[in-house]
Amino acid sequence: MILSANGLFNSYRRRTLPDEAPVAILDFGTNTTRLLITNGTSMNVRAHRVTGLGRGLGKTGRLNEQGIGRVLDAVDEFKSLISENGVQKIRAVATSAARDAVNRDDLFKPVSAALKHELELLSGEEEARYGFLGATAGLASTDGPFLVIDIGGGSTEFSYGTHEAEIYRSVDMGSVRFMEQFFVNDPPKPEELSGAIQVARLHLDDIDRDHAIVGKARSLVGVAGTITTIAAVEIGLEPYDPQIIDGFVLSRRAAEDVFRTLATESLEIRKHNPGLETARADVIVAGCCILVAVMRHWELDECLVRESDLLDGLAFELLAVE
Repeated sequence: MILSANGLFNSYRRRTLPDEAPVAILDFGTNTTRLLITNGTSMNVRAHRVTGLGRGLGKTGRLNEQGIGRVLDAVDEFKSLISENGVQKIRAVATSAARDAVNRDDLFKPVSAALKHELELLSGEEEARYGFLGATAGLASTDGPFLVIDIGGGSTEFSYGTHEAEIYRSVDMGSVRFMEQFFVNDPPKPEELSGAIQVARLHLDDIDRDHAIVGKARSLVGVAGTITTIAAVEIGLEPYDPQIIDGFVLSRRAAEDVFRTLATESLEIRKHNPGLETARADVIVAGCCILVAVMRHWELDECLVRESDLLDGLAFELLAVE
């Protein structure tokens, strides 16, 4: 389903006061649990842990116990950072895996108890529009309209607009979901790769049918772990430096080169690529399939990579003046 924007989220960009008490945003995703602590100006603390919460979800319909355990370990670690930085407000959200899982309470109850704050279930459309708000912060409107893409573990969010997101779309394709759905061999066989890309393009055809203008965006903006990792591998960035990644322009040729390199390597060899976090090595090729499909389908020559994303969009709202 595609929704139209009502202007609500763009207002947060203009109403944040400097030097606010810091807020904390936690995102419990299919593959990664993330934290942002920010006051909107001088403080910007980020942390993430690959938890694999949604591994096996496609077969079982359930969040796996080991993943939930790793999430709770991450929460304990993040609570220390929250306390140390004097956080006044918290917002915690869960996304694709929790939307699909029949046992989401096995995650929500212990996380809410540990944080002493209710964990929320974010819809795919909400995920897309908050992601647009974060990804486009600070970008010149003359570079719009923007197409923001967030390739997650279980879903990919698309949002389109210039001053604000006008169109949102959440699609059930992600790096973990596609890895489990299409890849059997190590490395994946060509037919497995082409199958993933073909299905991704079918999803993009659906978007075209609903709203063809999405494919006519002037600028592609990419956020979250799959795209930042592809950029880091292209640079050979080790250790990871978010200041180098934020604003990096990833060409379609570079994305295709990274895809070909990683897709033809075994998992053990792939792990040693500079810029590739070991815990992402098994899902990164599936994520590459999605990004390559998007750039091919809409003939996009480059992607502006941003560190600011869903977390930042949620923080803007929490910091907003009533």
